[in-house]
Amino acid sequence: MDKVKIKSEAKAILYIILTVLLIKVTVVEAYIVPTGSMENTIMTGDFLIGSRFVFGMRTPDWIGIPYTDKGFFIPYFKFPAFRIPQKNDVLIFKYPRDKYVKYVKRCVAGPGDTVSVSEKELFVNGRKVSMSDRGKYLTSAMQKKYRQPDIFLQSETNINRDNIGPIYVPKKGDVFPIHDETNWRYLLPIILMEGHAATLVNNEVSYEFTLQDPNEIFRRKGKEEVFKDYFPWGGNLITPWSDGIKNEHFQYLMIDGKPANELDQFVLKQNYYWAMGDNRDDSLDSRYWGFVPENNILGEALFAYFSLNLDTWTPRWNRIGTVIR
Repeated sequence: MDKVKIKSEAKAILYIILTVLLIKVTVVEAYIVPTGSMENTIMTGDFLIGSRFVFGMRTPDWIGIPYTDKGFFIPYFKFPAFRIPQKNDVLIFKYPRDKYVKYVKRCVAGPGDTVSVSEKELFVNGRKVSMSDRGKYLTSAMQKKYRQPDIFLQSETNINRDNIGPIYVPKKGDVFPIHDETNWRYLLPIILMEGHAATLVNNEVSYEFTLQDPNEIFRRKGKEEVFKDYFPWGGNLITPWSDGIKNEHFQYLMIDGKPANELDQFVLKQNYYWAMGDNRDDSLDSRYWGFVPENNILGEALFAYFSLNLDTWTPRWNRIGTVIR
């Protein structure tokens, strides 16, 4: 085989690879489901195909080694959307507390809605929302006397996974006044998701806020060294929901290098969504970590192109071609 032919075939193979990668990052989203949080709509071991273009096709925002965090983020361009996410859509999105992880959950509430859960029952804008016909509960309702410390915005009303809310889901254009009574536990994560920088600065000690939760990174990597960059383990990174922050510490908050108390208001530039798993008692979802920002949404789950029983490593032939609804 002469060099010209080898070069020609190598170029053809390269074009095929680049075309496949381009389709993957712009038109379709391939996703392997590692947990049972969406059972029985989606099973552990399902291989999903999702539509990337329906919510606005976009160019790649990260270049690196697949299934790792070895790489770097780059600016991206998003094309106009055919439609915005709707309630009941099954979304594929970047997990807000670990941007290298993809989640798949059902959108149950959208921008401007108010969400609450009472004794397992979901309410949106005061109206009861029925569970998906393939969804399930595993246990009876958790009593209100049992508090879950990792619940989103824990308070007198945000108690546990079965009793939470009402919580307002923010929308593009919302204006949040900044004053002495501002709920920074609610607003600060949104400010970070909007792309702004936030720090706590006091007596020349500075802590940088991040949405990357060391507990979630540890869950993915299994390496305790991930904590060394965070407060209180010696580092200067801190999350907005950290127990190390008290309400009085927010007087030292800086937004984009300016004291937060000098701001009059904050205006949102994107929509937010509330997502929950169909397997309600075994789902790490918005009840624990809050809102899904519009920019994190990668696509809509369409169907399972393959499925593998991870206990026996045998194919589930009956799952192939299952439409996700």
